[in-house]
This record gives sequence, structure tokens and C-alpha cells, in this order.
Amino acid sequence: MKFGIIISTNEPETVWNAFRFAVTAQRKKHTVKVFLLGKGVEADGLQNSTFDIKRQWDAFLSHDGEILACGTCLKLRSKAETTTCSVSTMDELLQLVEESDKVVSFG
Repeated sequence: MKFGIIISTNEPETVWNAFRFAVTAQRKKHTVKVFLLGKGVEADGLQNSTFDIKRQWDAFLSHDGEILACGTCLKLRSKAETTTCSVSTMDELLQLVEESDKVVSFG
């Protein structure tokens, strides 16, 4: 099954749970793409002593996960593309929704 995950928050526990879900799906042999939208583009680099987001982020990427980030949302926050997160568009978000069997939104 193909899962599309949309993260639209920078709240550490929610971002952590979104990536935990993504990694769990990958381990069950599902294909997963993550799209960061709005405050979600701040997920890259979020740090929290209780919720190890980086560990889940890295685990997701190590299982061939793909992370896309809204370019407009990045620009509004003066953030740039990173090596682990590609700048994307609404067209690519639409494509993610169209090609996914299920879409889950965290935000």
C-alpha cells in the first residue's frame, strides 16, 4: 500500500508520532512519502528532550523514505532546501494525494 503523510505542525510530539507511524508502515513493507506543509516545514531540525524526532526522521530516510517540503512555506520562514528534504509545490502535494492509497494528516 502507498501512504501519503502530511505534517502541518511543528509540535514535537505530533511530528515524532507522524514519523513513528511512517517508520512502522515502512517496516510492514508499505511505501511512504511525507509532505511538510505550513509549520510542518520546521520539522527538520526540531529538537526535544522527550521526543527524539531526529532518530525517527533518520530511520524513515534509511528505509528509502522521501520527504518533500512546501517551497512557499519554506520561503515564508526564510528556510532553504536541505539534503534530506526537497523543496516541493502544491502540484507535487496533489500528486502525492492522487498516487496514495491512504493519506494521513498530522497537524
